[in-house]
Amino acid sequence: MTDFAPLITETPAEHPFAPFVRILGKGKRGARSLTREEARQAMGMLLDKKVEDTQLGAFLMLLRHKEESAEELAGFTEALRERLQAPPLAVDLDWPTYAGKKRHLPWYLLAAKCLAQNGVRILMHGGGAHTAGRLYSEQLLDQLHIPLCRTWQQVGAALDQGNLAFMPLGDWAPQLQRMIDLRNTLGLRSPIHSLARILNPLGARCGLQSIFHPGYQGVHRDASGLLGDNVIVIKGDGGEIEINPDADSHLYGTTGGESWDEEWPQLSAQRHVKPATLDPEHLKAVWRGDVEDSYPQLALIATMALALRGLGTPRDEAFAKAQQYWEARDRSI
Repeated sequence: MTDFAPLITETPAEHPFAPFVRILGKGKRGARSLTREEARQAMGMLLDKKVEDTQLGAFLMLLRHKEESAEELAGFTEALRERLQAPPLAVDLDWPTYAGKKRHLPWYLLAAKCLAQNGVRILMHGGGAHTAGRLYSEQLLDQLHIPLCRTWQQVGAALDQGNLAFMPLGDWAPQLQRMIDLRNTLGLRSPIHSLARILNPLGARCGLQSIFHPGYQGVHRDASGLLGDNVIVIKGDGGEIEINPDADSHLYGTTGGESWDEEWPQLSAQRHVKPATLDPEHLKAVWRGDVEDSYPQLALIATMALALRGLGTPRDEAFAKAQQYWEARDRSI
């Protein structure tokens, strides 16, 4: 006798998260972006682990295909901030580092170290090494003596001691780290890679953001404006917060709810040759002053100037101050 599956005679209840997937995926004519409130609710369910894995994957990829809006990014950020149990730590700069570098060394790490030596309090955070062939901040923290902090208490101590702290995303938003880690399962980066740059978990005076793909910079600036944050968004080298001296830089800023734009011309008349390999020892040699290298010096001074610009210093004064900071740095490492 053959066993048959029981007949379903009652309509099963719809999952509470299903409407959010339907909003994004209801065809070319029926689909739309989430409102800010819908985005806040949807991300809240994701963070509270109230969705199925299939829904999570579908939601992330539909967002990726559509491209997230400023309202969605603002709503997602609000959901995270509502659940974030971070102490009230004073921070000048929020410095997300999620892309990794593949063409040049991460000179922004030296820029952050130098700024910290001059009293600028910086929180850096990242999502780990997720793409082959790239060099990530997490891989260089020990060599460059940048404190790796696993708790907010450690962050506070590091900021008080040396003005610089790095905290992995997985230690303060593990649900978001899990979504980032789906990159190799889904085959594409999800919108969480972009969202992480906006979060500014400690409410720093200024958030720095680097968005590589054209068109997204303005969306990120607008999302931060909706949240009332002060930020500068750039197309940084390799997707990291680092000015490329061989190219013009456009700064997308928002301060006190007002959007502004600024053009910084390229700093080098000739394009530099890309290094054959990325040797971290070269970072330390440049910091110590053992070697002279035009590209990193231009890149890190301009990146320091960018950070100072975000804290309210006009461009020319910011470059002059960054040069002074660099020349007077403590070269021990």
